[in-house]
Amino acid sequence: MKSWLSRLSATLLAVAFVASAVPAQAEKRVALVIGNNDYRNVPKLQKAVNDARTMGDTLKQLGFNVMVAENLNRQAFSETLLAFDRAVEPGDTAFFFYAGHGFEIAGQNFLLPTDVPAATEGQEELVRDASVLADRIIERLQNKKARTSILVFDACRNNPFERAGTRAVAGGGGLAPMTQLPEGVFSVFSAGPRQTALDRLSNDDANPNSVFTRTFAKELLQPGENLVQVAQRTRRLVSEMAETVKHKQIPVYFDQMVDDVFLNGAAKAQAEAAKPSAPPQQVAALPPVSVPKLPKEDTVNAPIASFSRHNGGWTVVFSIADPTLGISWRIGDSGDFRETGFMDTLDPRTRKRMPNPSIELPADAPAATIELRYVDTQGEMQGPFPIKFDPDAALIRDQRKILDMTATSWLSFREFNGLLVYYTHLMSYRCAIREVRIGIDTAVPDKVLKMPACNSRDPSAIPSDAQPYLKLAPQTKSVSVELTYRDGSVSEIKTFRR
Repeated sequence: MKSWLSRLSATLLAVAFVASAVPAQAEKRVALVIGNNDYRNVPKLQKAVNDARTMGDTLKQLGFNVMVAENLNRQAFSETLLAFDRAVEPGDTAFFFYAGHGFEIAGQNFLLPTDVPAATEGQEELVRDASVLADRIIERLQNKKARTSILVFDACRNNPFERAGTRAVAGGGGLAPMTQLPEGVFSVFSAGPRQTALDRLSNDDANPNSVFTRTFAKELLQPGENLVQVAQRTRRLVSEMAETVKHKQIPVYFDQMVDDVFLNGAAKAQAEAAKPSAPPQQVAALPPVSVPKLPKEDTVNAPIASFSRHNGGWTVVFSIADPTLGISWRIGDSGDFRETGFMDTLDPRTRKRMPNPSIELPADAPAATIELRYVDTQGEMQGPFPIKFDPDAALIRDQRKILDMTATSWLSFREFNGLLVYYTHLMSYRCAIREVRIGIDTAVPDKVLKMPACNSRDPSAIPSDAQPYLKLAPQTKSVSVELTYRDGSVSEIKTFRR
């Protein structure tokens, strides 16, 4: 009877949700939030339903048409996803939130309905067949041509199949990282690889929500923050709270957005101006992707910047799609613009000297907004275009890119008074790395390499007291290595042979 009522409730919610959607409205915001507490064959949860309700209320404040579904069995889960499919149209921003049990099998993440069977070792197929593949939800949103897909999983809990006296389905808790996302997808996990998420900080913690959801929902409502900033602040705050009870929980996000995505307004002045004529529920009609101080021209061709760190400071290289006759910039929204100068090269598109597309910033330059403008071939000034400079994030991105390009240099062997394996290269770019694991004569990295702390003032320098090598047994044949990056993603396992 309870199962039938759960299915009926979910179906009625789905119908109401579809009926309330505006079919002809472009770029609307739609959301599905699911909370599963009432599991029959695996341990019940206490806060997943509350988490879903809190996220539903939060997303409604941000202009989403929201469906909240609770305690779904497998059939009700499928029916609810079908209703969500029907609500999503090309160009929409789609938000999917799941709180409940999740499980990773062979690198794939499965969301567990309330009727998932209890399973033991060798019965992985039971779990697969009875659960919902997380990657499939992404595929469905891609098929619906959603412009922006945001997926949030507060499902990194303990292995629900562990039982005393039995050998459970392999897995120690946590979910696998989603590193191969299509363009336009942003995913957030409540804990990193091999970590579990806290429901509460202690037995005296009366908050109705999990540690992650209570933080993430609050950060989503901060005005003028893009998704990356929301995820970064959530990660810092959750990890700090978890540390107070000696638990390691560091939320991770995986970003394949082309532009910054603001869910609670990008330009505060525009938001203030819109208040008298547009009630909060009309935010859904606004484009989900925006940039502060939008220039008059199409922002698809707005300049972008790449940041690289060197011993002397920062080099910022601007990429401008249009031919230019001059480039100027300044820090912040006041003060004079400075010209970048010219190179001793002719631009074949303009047949004039090419403007210098780069500038230098000092090593200790703080986070700021760089305003860039340029003169087009008609002699008209375009811009200014705001470009965010976050030195911490830029350093991590730059070093991550170098590590990806130089994967064959992560380790090197040397015979000197025995066999040594050097990891100097990894130390030089350690600011992008959270953890290094190696395996000696095994393809499974099972040993953690200690790395010095990142020094953002001189990030590539190796401390004089650091030992950048390990002594190995003479008969060692190979060493495997796996990196966990600062954003929580995990590299492929690389094997280095003598």
